[in-house]
Amino acid sequence: MSRLAAGVVLVTAHEAALDPDGPRGEDVGMTATSFMSVSLDPPLVLVSLREGSRMDDLLAEQPLWAVSVLSDHQRTVAARFAMKNRVSDRLLFDSVPHTRGSTSDAPLIDGALATLECRTEQRVAAGDHTLVIGRVLSATSPTSAGTDTGPLTHFRGRYRQLSP
Repeated sequence: MSRLAAGVVLVTAHEAALDPDGPRGEDVGMTATSFMSVSLDPPLVLVSLREGSRMDDLLAEQPLWAVSVLSDHQRTVAARFAMKNRVSDRLLFDSVPHTRGSTSDAPLIDGALATLECRTEQRVAAGDHTLVIGRVLSATSPTSAGTDTGPLTHFRGRYRQLSP
């Protein structure tokens, strides 16, 4: 499957928690290449998550999440969130410019080609992965992403830029 080029997205969610001083939580994010549009009416998308991953566990409890479609200028962001065995996501977001989604409260990455806020509609077990189907609650294509950039793609184990 490494011979199939895929777009690169960042899937994010906000893990709400309570502490004695009031509500707080942690933002969670992961790079994904198994992401696709499922339906236009209603607007549905699908992301494949490794079973038992932090994001899989979080989305089993938290129905709201977001997707940022990364541009070819965001390779470092994709690599940063693809790291395995990290202890905390909190520090990962510190140096990545983002805004908070108005519906999902999840981080939306600045400079992304498009952002989507979603609510889980269905989860399907598929081998060692979970397919999460989400209803798109809002979608934007920020003008700040510019027109001189293309999508970040992944092919044969490396991030690639599409030729103009």
